[in-house]
Amino acid sequence: MLRFPRRLLGVATAALAVLAAPAHGRPVPMGAIAAARSAQERAILDQFLDLLAIPNVAADRDGLRRNALAIEAMLRSRALAPQLLTAPDDPGAPPVVYAEWRSPNAKRTLVLYAHYDGQPVDPADWSSPPFTPTLRSSSPEKGGMALSDAAPAALDPETRVYARGAGDDKAGVLVVLGAIDVLRALRRRPTDNLKIVFEGEEEQGSPHLARTLEAHRDLLGRADLWVVCDGPAHPSGRPLIVYGARGDIGVDLTVYGPNHPLHSGHYGNWAPNPALRLARLLAAMKDDKGRATIAGWYDGIVPLGELERRAIAEAAPFDDQVRVGLGLAAPESDLSLAGAATEPSLNINGLRSAAVGADAANVIPDTATAALDVRLVAGEDPQRQFEKLAAFVRAQGYLVLDRAPTDAERRANPLIATLRLRPGGYPAARAPMDDPMARTIADAVRLASREPVVELPTSGASLPLSIIARTLGARGIVVSIANSDDNQHAADENLRLGNLWAGVDLYAALLLHAPL
Repeated sequence: MLRFPRRLLGVATAALAVLAAPAHGRPVPMGAIAAARSAQERAILDQFLDLLAIPNVAADRDGLRRNALAIEAMLRSRALAPQLLTAPDDPGAPPVVYAEWRSPNAKRTLVLYAHYDGQPVDPADWSSPPFTPTLRSSSPEKGGMALSDAAPAALDPETRVYARGAGDDKAGVLVVLGAIDVLRALRRRPTDNLKIVFEGEEEQGSPHLARTLEAHRDLLGRADLWVVCDGPAHPSGRPLIVYGARGDIGVDLTVYGPNHPLHSGHYGNWAPNPALRLARLLAAMKDDKGRATIAGWYDGIVPLGELERRAIAEAAPFDDQVRVGLGLAAPESDLSLAGAATEPSLNINGLRSAAVGADAANVIPDTATAALDVRLVAGEDPQRQFEKLAAFVRAQGYLVLDRAPTDAERRANPLIATLRLRPGGYPAARAPMDDPMARTIADAVRLASREPVVELPTSGASLPLSIIARTLGARGIVVSIANSDDNQHAADENLRLGNLWAGVDLYAALLLHAPL
């Protein structure tokens, strides 16, 4: 079982770690933090379940608005005077929920970020309805039994909550709120002035975040560091700190055949099949070691420094454990898992052409489409990377359009592809691993954990750190808390409660970090 250190879940080791609380001048033992959190677990879980019951699919603005209002109410109940911040050019877009907590004599400002939107769902793929939060004693694959939320086992660290957003990233919202509750119970304030940002469009590439931050620069323009509570802990179960995140663009690629589906017997071996052509085109984009064959794909990458290379090497010994847990005989490339995250990727999110299974028909389809996911690293420009991809498709003999072809274009060109860059997307960002404020936060995380913390130069996933850096000039790091097997972005997304409890403790400790 992958998990955080169990010490964070109990109260019997109060003397193991002590954190300074400058606002009150007295030390705060980790045991006191854990005890304060333990006393509020029921309330934290109830709020978590209530929030998870509100649909948060990224394309559903009404649902996201309901989420924002619910979070606003939770912040207001904590006397934090929340505000809903919107982009001036689209006030109907999901708002940023903002609040702050000032500390007397604080000289720095820390921002905690999480997001409340989630990925699409297909309820047929789930073991329980995605917006009916369900407690299970363990995963359905292991025979986990559904539990009543009133049962004693409901608060057990091994219990899991199944719902969309459980791990990514309503867990982050509740961790921040829970940490605030712990500090209030301890009658402490954060070491730094605290600002809270909960975004509602992260899963869409944060298309309005830059304009929202710019419009509200008076509130958000001064911060020494953003700390993002998102993503899973390291697969080894150890707490994870990453100093950057890859950028991301989404691309839709469609290849065309006949202008309507044809009988495969009558027209097979004669009419071109767009599904086969798309498969060949995609296969040509990468070699057998997973390296992209697209010209210039790796140009301009900012090289890693000594600290970054050392961190990657130190994380490599965990790779075999991860590989075995995923049921893989071998990885795609010769890179380590952490090393792979420092290179740009080209991934196929999904393919669609005609139908399969019981719905399959004997046809030659008229189109075939792939949804591509391109992860960027420091030094790469999103538009330029898209242009490299388009140039590759043209080099294979395709007429590349940004729309569906006309009948005349179909008759005149044997190979036609539509290539569209989806809205949103942004470049990568990476903070130096020796950034003073980031190191202070990292030290607090280490104090809160008995086991060594895994530190990496960048996450393989994407977060809007570059938008924050470009708009406000602020650096950001990620301190992850979810279980690594949380199925984020997939069916049966879940959060192990032990990770939630550990996350609350960790972020409470982080807010009480010792001064520089």
